[in-house]
Amino acid sequence: MRKICKIFLSIFLIILFSSSISLSKINKKILMIIAQQNFRDEELLIPKKLFEKEGYSVVIAGTSLKPAKGMLGAVVTPQILIDQVRVDEYDAIVFVGGVGAKEYFNNSIAHKIAKEAVSKNKILAAICIAPRILAEAGVLKGKKATCWAEEGKNLERKGAYYTGRPVEVDGNIVTASGPQAAEEFAKTIIKLLKTKK
Repeated sequence: MRKICKIFLSIFLIILFSSSISLSKINKKILMIIAQQNFRDEELLIPKKLFEKEGYSVVIAGTSLKPAKGMLGAVVTPQILIDQVRVDEYDAIVFVGGVGAKEYFNNSIAHKIAKEAVSKNKILAAICIAPRILAEAGVLKGKKATCWAEEGKNLERKGAYYTGRPVEVDGNIVTASGPQAAEEFAKTIIKLLKTKK
């Protein structure tokens, strides 16, 4: 009888432990912000797939709720508008690149999201030309960052230390150079999410 009780207790603890791990991941939400036209497909789809594989919930935001089109033909419908974003609800905010990301360079709402993410100790990430959004928001000043090479000077102009590396991390800010770095970019964000309490 004692043996049976021990077995049941062991099974119960295993189930409880594994469910608490999955719940802690499910409770983590990642916001990915895309352009309405010409976001870079791999920079959205590769990280999204890796985030979801790890059990994180991904929400896509844009300037319209109509289907958004990627540079390589992907079609994705944003779930929320960027002016509806509540930074408190997310553990990470990710700006996706592609030539369409220029629509956010001077977008005050995008800048507000970036600033709030930093002030609330969230992970803030951007890839390709999207790190310029962070630079224009003023959150890269004094920070190491990378981006699509053509935007490097614009990051420096706003006070960032442009490194040119595929992926760069400075505190809770993650930047990446382009689609070829999409997987490393996503894995870096996941690693930071796992180390944050």
